[in-house]
Amino acid sequence: MAVGVLDVGCFSAHLVIVERDLTRPLVSHKVRLRLDRELDSTGAISAAGVESLCAAVRAARKKAGDVPFLPFATSSVRDSTNAQEVMRKVARRTGVDLKVLSGKEEARYSYAAARHWFGWSAGPMVVLDVGGGTVELAAGFGAEPEFALSLPLGARTLTRTGLAVEEMRAEVRDRLSEAFPRDESARAVGCSKVFEQLARLAGARNGTYAQRQLRLKDLEKWIPRLAKLSVRERAALPGISRHRAQQSLAGAVVAEGLMKVSGHDVVDISPWSTKEGLLLDLVERSRGRRESAA
Repeated sequence: MAVGVLDVGCFSAHLVIVERDLTRPLVSHKVRLRLDRELDSTGAISAAGVESLCAAVRAARKKAGDVPFLPFATSSVRDSTNAQEVMRKVARRTGVDLKVLSGKEEARYSYAAARHWFGWSAGPMVVLDVGGGTVELAAGFGAEPEFALSLPLGARTLTRTGLAVEEMRAEVRDRLSEAFPRDESARAVGCSKVFEQLARLAGARNGTYAQRQLRLKDLEKWIPRLAKLSVRERAALPGISRHRAQQSLAGAVVAEGLMKVSGHDVVDISPWSTKEGLLLDLVERSRGRRESAA
Protein backbone atom coordinates (compact mmCIF):
# COMPACT_ATOMS: atom_id res chain seq x y z
CA MET A 1 0.00 0.00 0.00
CA ALA A 2 1.36 3.42 -0.97
CA VAL A 3 1.70 6.11 1.70
CA GLY A 4 2.73 9.73 1.49
CA VAL A 5 3.95 12.77 3.38
CA LEU A 6 3.44 16.42 2.53
CA ASP A 7 6.24 18.46 4.09
CA VAL A 8 5.22 22.12 4.25
CA GLY A 9 8.29 24.22 5.00
CA CYS A 10 9.42 27.77 4.52
CA PHE A 11 10.64 27.34 0.94
CA SER A 12 8.51 24.53 -0.44
CA ALA A 13 5.64 22.11 0.00
CA HIS A 14 7.06 18.71 -0.91
CA LEU A 15 4.82 15.70 -1.47
CA VAL A 16 6.54 12.31 -1.45
CA ILE A 17 4.66 9.04 -1.99
CA VAL A 18 6.34 5.66 -1.54
CA GLU A 19 5.29 2.05 -1.29
CA ARG A 20 8.16 0.28 0.46
CA ASP A 21 11.44 1.71 -0.77
CA LEU A 22 12.11 5.35 0.12
CA THR A 23 14.90 5.51 -2.45
CA ARG A 24 12.34 4.85 -5.21
CA PRO A 25 9.44 7.25 -4.61
CA LEU A 26 6.32 6.80 -6.69
CA VAL A 27 5.74 10.57 -6.56
CA SER A 28 8.04 13.44 -5.63
CA HIS A 29 6.24 16.73 -6.26
CA LYS A 30 7.54 20.06 -4.96
CA VAL A 31 5.89 23.48 -5.06
CA ARG A 32 8.04 26.47 -4.21
CA LEU A 33 7.03 28.71 -1.32
CA ARG A 34 8.64 31.81 0.14
CA LEU A 35 6.98 32.07 3.52
CA ASP A 36 10.06 33.89 4.82
CA ARG A 37 8.92 36.85 2.72
CA GLU A 38 5.37 36.65 4.05
CA LEU A 39 6.07 37.16 7.76
CA ASP A 40 5.18 40.59 9.14
CA SER A 41 6.90 42.36 12.03
CA THR A 42 4.78 40.43 14.55
CA GLY A 43 5.72 37.06 13.10
CA ALA A 44 2.31 36.47 11.46
CA ILE A 45 1.93 34.93 7.98
CA SER A 46 0.33 37.43 5.59
CA ALA A 47 -2.83 36.89 3.56
CA ALA A 48 -0.67 36.44 0.45
CA GLY A 49 1.35 33.80 2.30
CA VAL A 50 -1.83 31.93 3.22
CA GLU A 51 -2.98 32.01 -0.41
CA SER A 52 0.32 30.58 -1.66
CA LEU A 53 0.16 27.92 1.04
CA CYS A 54 -3.38 26.94 0.03
CA ALA A 55 -2.40 26.74 -3.63
CA ALA A 56 0.54 24.46 -2.80
CA VAL A 57 -1.60 22.17 -0.66
CA ARG A 58 -4.30 21.95 -3.35
CA ALA A 59 -1.67 21.00 -5.93
CA ALA A 60 -0.31 18.28 -3.64
CA ARG A 61 -3.78 16.89 -2.96
CA LYS A 62 -4.50 16.70 -6.70
CA LYS A 63 -1.15 15.02 -7.36
CA ALA A 64 -1.68 12.44 -4.57
CA GLY A 65 -5.02 11.29 -6.00
CA ASP A 66 -6.43 8.50 -3.83
CA VAL A 67 -3.18 7.86 -1.92
CA PRO A 68 -3.45 8.86 1.75
CA PHE A 69 -0.78 11.29 2.88
CA LEU A 70 0.20 12.91 6.17
CA PRO A 71 0.44 16.70 5.77
CA PHE A 72 2.69 18.42 8.30
CA ALA A 73 4.02 21.93 8.69
CA THR A 74 7.41 22.79 10.15
CA SER A 75 8.43 25.81 12.23
CA SER A 76 7.66 28.38 9.52
CA VAL A 77 3.96 27.73 10.18
CA ARG A 78 4.15 26.22 13.66
CA ASP A 79 5.92 29.23 15.18
CA SER A 80 4.02 31.95 13.36
CA THR A 81 1.90 34.09 15.66
CA ASN A 82 -1.26 33.27 13.68
CA ALA A 83 -0.54 29.55 13.22
CA GLN A 84 -3.98 28.33 14.32
CA GLU A 85 -5.77 30.80 12.07
CA VAL A 86 -3.55 29.82 9.12
CA MET A 87 -4.21 26.10 9.59
CA ARG A 88 -7.98 26.69 9.89
CA LYS A 89 -7.96 28.65 6.62
CA VAL A 90 -5.92 25.96 4.87
CA ALA A 91 -8.33 23.26 6.07
CA ARG A 92 -11.40 25.23 5.01
CA ARG A 93 -10.06 26.11 1.56
CA THR A 94 -8.31 22.85 0.66
CA GLY A 95 -9.95 20.12 2.75
CA VAL A 96 -6.52 19.20 4.16
CA ASP A 97 -5.82 19.43 7.89
CA LEU A 98 -2.19 20.36 8.38
CA LYS A 99 -0.56 18.67 11.34
CA VAL A 100 2.10 20.35 13.42
CA LEU A 101 4.96 18.35 14.87
CA SER A 102 6.62 19.56 18.02
CA GLY A 103 10.32 20.32 17.80
CA LYS A 104 11.09 17.25 19.89
CA GLU A 105 9.05 15.06 17.50
CA GLU A 106 10.98 16.49 14.56
CA ALA A 107 14.23 15.61 16.36
CA ARG A 108 13.02 12.02 16.91
CA TYR A 109 12.06 11.57 13.25
CA SER A 110 15.36 13.05 12.06
CA TYR A 111 17.20 10.61 14.29
CA ALA A 112 15.17 7.67 12.90
CA ALA A 113 15.91 8.78 9.34
CA ALA A 114 19.64 9.11 9.96
CA ARG A 115 19.73 5.76 11.76
CA HIS A 116 18.13 4.02 8.78
CA TRP A 117 20.33 5.82 6.28
CA PHE A 118 23.61 4.79 7.90
CA GLY A 119 22.41 1.44 9.22
CA TRP A 120 22.53 -0.24 12.59
CA SER A 121 26.31 -0.79 12.39
CA ALA A 122 26.87 2.97 12.69
CA GLY A 123 26.89 2.69 16.49
CA PRO A 124 25.95 5.54 18.82
CA MET A 125 24.85 8.64 16.94
CA VAL A 126 24.32 12.32 17.60
CA VAL A 127 22.02 13.84 14.99
CA LEU A 128 22.11 17.57 14.24
CA ASP A 129 19.36 19.22 12.17
CA VAL A 130 19.47 22.95 11.38
CA GLY A 131 16.15 24.25 10.10
CA GLY A 132 14.96 27.74 9.35
CA GLY A 133 13.19 28.41 12.63
CA THR A 134 14.68 25.83 14.97
CA VAL A 135 17.52 23.38 15.46
CA GLU A 136 16.82 19.78 16.45
CA LEU A 137 19.28 17.57 18.29
CA ALA A 138 18.98 13.89 19.15
CA ALA A 139 21.35 11.21 20.42
CA GLY A 140 21.16 7.51 21.13
CA PHE A 141 22.37 3.96 20.54
CA GLY A 142 19.29 2.18 19.17
CA ALA A 143 16.19 2.72 17.10
CA GLU A 144 14.88 5.48 19.38
CA PRO A 145 16.93 8.43 20.63
CA GLU A 146 17.71 8.63 24.33
CA PHE A 147 17.85 12.41 24.08
CA ALA A 148 15.88 14.80 21.85
CA LEU A 149 15.75 18.58 21.95
CA SER A 150 14.57 21.53 19.85
CA LEU A 151 15.71 25.14 20.26
CA PRO A 152 14.70 28.36 18.43
CA LEU A 153 18.14 28.80 16.86
CA GLY A 154 17.36 28.13 13.20
CA ALA A 155 19.12 29.93 10.35
CA ARG A 156 16.14 32.18 9.59
CA THR A 157 15.53 32.94 13.28
CA LEU A 158 19.14 33.90 13.86
CA THR A 159 19.29 36.00 10.68
CA ARG A 160 16.26 38.02 11.78
CA THR A 161 18.03 39.03 15.01
CA GLY A 162 20.44 41.20 13.02
CA LEU A 163 23.36 40.13 15.20
CA ALA A 164 26.96 40.31 14.00
CA VAL A 165 28.91 37.05 13.59
CA GLU A 166 30.56 37.07 17.01
CA GLU A 167 27.27 37.98 18.66
CA MET A 168 25.57 35.09 16.85
CA ARG A 169 28.35 32.76 17.95
CA ALA A 170 27.91 33.84 21.57
CA GLU A 171 24.12 33.40 21.38
CA VAL A 172 24.44 29.90 19.93
CA ARG A 173 27.15 28.88 22.40
CA ASP A 174 25.19 30.14 25.41
CA ARG A 175 21.95 28.44 24.34
CA LEU A 176 23.56 25.12 23.46
CA SER A 177 26.30 24.64 26.05
CA GLU A 178 23.96 23.70 28.90
CA ALA A 179 21.38 21.91 26.77
CA PHE A 180 23.22 19.19 24.88
CA PRO A 181 25.29 16.31 26.29
CA ARG A 182 28.80 16.15 24.83
CA ASP A 183 29.71 12.73 23.44
CA GLU A 184 32.81 12.69 21.26
CA SER A 185 32.63 8.90 20.84
CA ALA A 186 29.30 9.03 18.96
CA ARG A 187 29.05 9.38 15.19
CA ALA A 188 27.91 12.91 14.35
CA VAL A 189 25.36 13.23 11.54
CA GLY A 190 24.06 16.42 9.95
CA CYS A 191 20.69 15.93 8.29
CA SER A 192 19.33 19.16 6.87
CA LYS A 193 19.64 21.31 3.77
CA VAL A 194 21.90 23.61 5.77
CA PHE A 195 24.44 20.86 6.41
CA GLU A 196 24.14 19.56 2.84
CA GLN A 197 24.78 22.98 1.34
CA LEU A 198 27.65 23.77 3.70
CA ALA A 199 29.31 20.46 2.88
CA ARG A 200 28.99 21.25 -0.83
CA LEU A 201 30.41 24.74 -0.23
CA ALA A 202 33.40 23.19 1.53
CA GLY A 203 34.12 20.90 -1.42
CA ALA A 204 32.08 17.75 -0.80
CA ARG A 205 30.78 15.89 -3.84
CA ASN A 206 27.25 16.57 -4.96
CA GLY A 207 24.57 13.87 -5.13
CA THR A 208 22.24 12.09 -2.74
CA TYR A 209 24.29 8.89 -2.64
CA ALA A 210 27.75 10.47 -2.47
CA GLN A 211 29.54 10.01 0.85
CA ARG A 212 29.75 13.54 2.18
CA GLN A 213 31.26 15.14 5.25
CA LEU A 214 31.58 18.62 6.71
CA ARG A 215 34.76 19.45 8.61
CA LEU A 216 34.85 22.08 11.34
CA LYS A 217 38.13 23.55 10.07
CA ASP A 218 36.53 24.20 6.66
CA LEU A 219 33.46 25.74 8.25
CA GLU A 220 35.62 28.08 10.34
CA LYS A 221 37.36 29.28 7.17
CA TRP A 222 34.10 29.92 5.33
CA ILE A 223 32.23 31.87 8.02
CA PRO A 224 34.33 35.06 7.72
CA ARG A 225 34.19 34.76 3.93
CA LEU A 226 30.40 34.53 3.95
CA ALA A 227 30.21 37.51 6.31
CA LYS A 228 32.02 39.70 3.77
CA LEU A 229 29.82 38.71 0.82
CA SER A 230 26.49 40.18 -0.26
CA VAL A 231 23.45 37.91 -0.54
CA ARG A 232 23.82 37.97 -4.33
CA GLU A 233 27.48 36.94 -4.07
CA ARG A 234 26.69 34.11 -1.65
CA ALA A 235 24.04 32.77 -4.05
CA ALA A 236 26.75 32.36 -6.70
CA LEU A 237 28.79 30.02 -4.48
CA PRO A 238 28.66 26.22 -4.94
CA GLY A 239 25.99 24.66 -2.76
CA ILE A 240 24.29 27.91 -1.69
CA SER A 241 20.84 28.12 -3.26
CA ARG A 242 19.44 31.53 -4.12
CA HIS A 243 16.52 31.37 -1.71
CA ARG A 244 18.75 30.31 1.20
CA ALA A 245 21.59 32.73 0.50
CA GLN A 246 20.44 35.39 2.96
CA GLN A 247 20.42 32.99 5.90
CA SER A 248 23.48 30.98 4.83
CA LEU A 249 25.81 32.86 7.18
CA ALA A 250 23.60 32.24 10.21
CA GLY A 251 23.21 28.60 9.17
CA ALA A 252 26.99 28.22 9.09
CA VAL A 253 27.34 29.81 12.54
CA VAL A 254 24.71 27.48 14.01
CA ALA A 255 26.31 24.41 12.39
CA GLU A 256 29.69 25.46 13.79
CA GLY A 257 28.20 25.89 17.26
CA LEU A 258 26.53 22.48 17.14
CA MET A 259 29.76 20.77 16.12
CA LYS A 260 31.78 22.48 18.82
CA VAL A 261 29.28 21.90 21.62
CA SER A 262 28.77 18.25 20.71
CA GLY A 263 32.54 17.72 20.45
CA HIS A 264 32.87 16.81 16.76
CA ASP A 265 35.33 18.06 14.17
CA VAL A 266 33.56 16.12 11.40
CA VAL A 267 29.90 15.36 10.65
CA ASP A 268 28.66 12.84 8.11
CA ILE A 269 25.86 14.13 5.90
CA SER A 270 22.53 12.31 5.71
CA PRO A 271 20.14 13.31 2.90
CA TRP A 272 17.25 11.99 5.00
CA SER A 273 15.61 14.03 7.75
CA THR A 274 12.19 14.55 9.37
CA LYS A 275 10.16 13.85 6.22
CA GLU A 276 11.89 10.53 5.62
CA GLY A 277 11.56 9.60 9.29
CA LEU A 278 7.82 10.09 9.01
CA LEU A 279 7.69 8.05 5.80
CA LEU A 280 9.60 5.21 7.46
CA ASP A 281 7.07 5.23 10.30
CA LEU A 282 4.11 5.19 7.88
CA VAL A 283 5.63 2.35 5.83
CA GLU A 284 6.17 0.31 8.99
CA ARG A 285 2.60 0.88 10.14
CA SER A 286 1.27 -0.09 6.71
CA ARG A 287 3.33 -3.28 6.78
CA GLY A 288 1.99 -4.10 10.24
CA ARG A 289 -1.60 -3.67 9.06
CA ARG A 290 -1.00 -5.96 6.07
CA GLU A 291 0.54 -8.65 8.27
CA SER A 292 -2.34 -8.43 10.75
CA ALA A 293 -4.86 -8.80 7.94
CA ALA A 294 -3.07 -11.81 6.44
